[in-house]
Amino acid sequence: MRRLLLLVCSITLVDTMLYAALAPLLPHYAEEFGLSKGQAGLLVGAYAGGALLAALPGGFAATRFGPKRAVLAGLAVMAVASLGFGFAGDAVMLGVARLVQGAGSALSWAGALAWLVAGTPAERRGEMLGTAIGAAIFGALLGPALGAVAEQFGTEPAFVGVAALAVALAVWALQTPSTEADSQSPRVLVAAVRNPVVLSAMWLMVLPALLFGVVAVLVPLELGRAGWSAAAIAAAFIAAAAVEMVVAPLLGRFSDRRGRLLPVRFAVTGGVVVSTALALADGPGPIVVLLVAAAVSFGAFWAPAMALLSEGAERIGVAQGLAFGLMNAAWGAGNWVGPSLGGALADVAGDALPYALMALVCLATLLVVTRGAIAGTQAARVPDSP
Repeated sequence: MRRLLLLVCSITLVDTMLYAALAPLLPHYAEEFGLSKGQAGLLVGAYAGGALLAALPGGFAATRFGPKRAVLAGLAVMAVASLGFGFAGDAVMLGVARLVQGAGSALSWAGALAWLVAGTPAERRGEMLGTAIGAAIFGALLGPALGAVAEQFGTEPAFVGVAALAVALAVWALQTPSTEADSQSPRVLVAAVRNPVVLSAMWLMVLPALLFGVVAVLVPLELGRAGWSAAAIAAAFIAAAAVEMVVAPLLGRFSDRRGRLLPVRFAVTGGVVVSTALALADGPGPIVVLLVAAAVSFGAFWAPAMALLSEGAERIGVAQGLAFGLMNAAWGAGNWVGPSLGGALADVAGDALPYALMALVCLATLLVVTRGAIAGTQAARVPDSP
């Protein structure tokens, strides 16, 4: 199990490193191609758009052909898209490359997480998924550093290196024993989207993706406007990801022992507070402090929500590959709408409006959670093993 966990962690790390590399490069691309905040938001959200488009096909691929083959296909797409992003000469090509990167991500994440869950005892599922998320967050930590390197030495060699990493991971995956395929009819989606536990878990994936999406487009542009270099912006995002990386597996383990509801309440409360503070923040100093706070509070959703989704799918007989395809769809929807809508609203009325709207969405969710109406979270505690 340790070798498989290490492989899955490496896949999620490289994938999120590629996703997060855009943050310090965004002011440069906005200046070079004359992008408005709305257009920059579309560029940021293109990755999630690709993940959304490929989410369910990726989930079905993981169930029909097996997690290993889905992972290999995702890594191949990631390698090609990385080369496209590195050598892109205009905003359209950048957007297309980001879209394809997101599609590869949907395949590799659905396969990798289904592979991991298949080899993990139920009582340790939150911990293992939290560890995989911690590795993904470490990738988000390295991503801004990669973007800063690309700014300094050129995008071509930086993203050729990412493509080489994807190829190396594919070779590693080829040498790792796979689990059996569990082919399912598309009709199981009807049962899944009708299930209140699955629906609740999917919303708890959409919400942090919305929040992170807004932050990912507005914070770099604001810091760039204040005169921060790509390296300085990268350092801010690295600090935030470093804190989140430590917290994620701890929250996963905590949710295994105390149930999924308590960490969800913490995350939603933090979302209200941090989003409101960002709407009121003025100057790069407070924004950076709140960026770190956002990493903790927004990131607290991932492990309990993923474990809840996995458990809900298992109860109704939905294969794990398809469950994580639904996860990719939820994340992709949130992270596509967040930067696209956030950037457009910021163009019209300033950065405070999208942050304030996110605070209201978090507040509405908090009221539902406080009343215990997020289905399945109270009962989702995994019993101790004998």
